[in-house]
Amino acid sequence: MGTMFVGLTDYDWYCTLKSERYDEVNFWRPGSTAFKALIPNDLFLFKLKKPYYAIVGGGFFVKYSLLPISLAWEAFGKKNGTSSYEEFSERLRRYREKNRIDLANPYVGCIILTEPFFFEEKDWIVQPDNWPSNTVVGKIMDTREGEGKRLFQEICKRLERKEISEQAVARESVVNENDETRYQRILVRHRIGQGAFRVIVTDAYQRRCAISGEKTLPVLEAAHIKPYSKDGPHHVQNGVLLRSDIHKLFDEGYLTIAPDYRIEVSRRIKEDYGNGRIYYQFHGQRLLVLPNRADELPSKEFLAWHNENVYLG
Repeated sequence: MGTMFVGLTDYDWYCTLKSERYDEVNFWRPGSTAFKALIPNDLFLFKLKKPYYAIVGGGFFVKYSLLPISLAWEAFGKKNGTSSYEEFSERLRRYREKNRIDLANPYVGCIILTEPFFFEEKDWIVQPDNWPSNTVVGKIMDTREGEGKRLFQEICKRLERKEISEQAVARESVVNENDETRYQRILVRHRIGQGAFRVIVTDAYQRRCAISGEKTLPVLEAAHIKPYSKDGPHHVQNGVLLRSDIHKLFDEGYLTIAPDYRIEVSRRIKEDYGNGRIYYQFHGQRLLVLPNRADELPSKEFLAWHNENVYLG
């Protein structure tokens, strides 16, 4: 590891999440400015604002996405650090008023973190000596030298006491590893949660249904090809973005996707329900929308599993 980010947050957000044992959190931002400081698997730390001035925890970066406020709540719920959607909306409104951000903006910036950790007050770390007093959002730090190195070492000591040192120490980059390989590796080393899975799949498919091309985001759902209940992972290659009605049929085996990405619609729709015309039009067609990245395409292994174990034929 060479880079980490220290982000400013408030005491209420810290207290709300510290009392839980969530597998992921959404470190949301009231504005729409993209977050580009980290790559997947990097360390993101939480620093409390005044009067505390302390590092109180962190998590491992998954991705940044600009989401509709409603979707941010649907995907992460209380993992946003609030107890209700109303509280989430109100806190967002207050931050926007304070920072003169358009109150009508329907989107919120989401920094998605996996495996969050929170320290007891006795383990808080004093902020770096060189921390700029005018910092508003946060700061990038180098873990290999100076205050960044000291802070990183302090974090590792605390994580060791929390018995997750293996995940922390194993963050060192592999020699000559490219970004694409590294991205693949983090999803194995650090399991992502359901909320992150939903956002990653949604963005991978350009926010369109893979079969119908539908763009209306509220009706789009991230489907697991191999269900999580059957040991299917929260991995982008085990996911496909589908319109909600198509998702239901996919889960129940009334349609499937062949390993060559062609759609198969079961005769059972007509046999069981006497209809299905709008779905049979997709039979034999190739998926209309696929991820642009090769390492985000649906796994042929998972598709074959769905064909053999779920599809009704």
